[in-house]
Amino acid sequence: MKYILMLTLMFLSITVGACEESQDIKPEDQNLLIKSVQVTHLDKFGINIWEIEVEGAAGASVPTAAGQLDGAPVLGYVFPTNLKPTDVGFSSTDGIVAMALTAHPDFDDTPLWDENNDKLYDNDGVEWHAHWVVLVEDDRVDGGLAVKQFDAADPEVVLPPTNPGMPMYMDSPGFQVVTDGAFIRVIVPMYRMNNQTSFSYDGVTAYMQVNTSLSDKPMLGVYEVYAIASGDLSLPYQVKAE
Repeated sequence: MKYILMLTLMFLSITVGACEESQDIKPEDQNLLIKSVQVTHLDKFGINIWEIEVEGAAGASVPTAAGQLDGAPVLGYVFPTNLKPTDVGFSSTDGIVAMALTAHPDFDDTPLWDENNDKLYDNDGVEWHAHWVVLVEDDRVDGGLAVKQFDAADPEVVLPPTNPGMPMYMDSPGFQVVTDGAFIRVIVPMYRMNNQTSFSYDGVTAYMQVNTSLSDKPMLGVYEVYAIASGDLSLPYQVKAE
């Protein structure tokens, strides 16, 4: 709960506006302005469907490639939750579990999956795909958040077997992501999230950036927040059952 309160206060302090790092992605872009967010549990199929509706065309905006991993831009439609890290396959740790739908043209972090179905598994980063991540406060970046890192030699850290091999609390679960007009959706099987059907969540659109060269920056930090569904990141939404 202390992390939810921390994030709420942090996001309340952010002014949604363009920044240098966000390249040509502008906050007034209708494709990033959230209209609604919803998670629906379909018991007969054993799935949760997560969706964000925007004012424009969901997923139509993608970052411009940097041409290298260091400084690579990442755009995300993100669902912060009050799920536990252990619900999605991580070892117990502090932070906010989020489902992040991302696109990034400079690298592929889903080595097990071929999202564009071209028989190559290392060129799909720009295709919208799903990650479980754990977010923590990080004042070294303008957005105040980063994906939580760890010491790669730490034997206490547990990641799902579908993780991309980076020293961060990140998983590449291969869930189906669909863009449909104003909606972007991801389908999550219940057994892949500890059969959780009752949890709180919110919706965020954000610009992130990879860092592999600067010791005073996180490996993957949030540099810009474009929209927050609730307005204050209070995680007010509850799963709807059908």
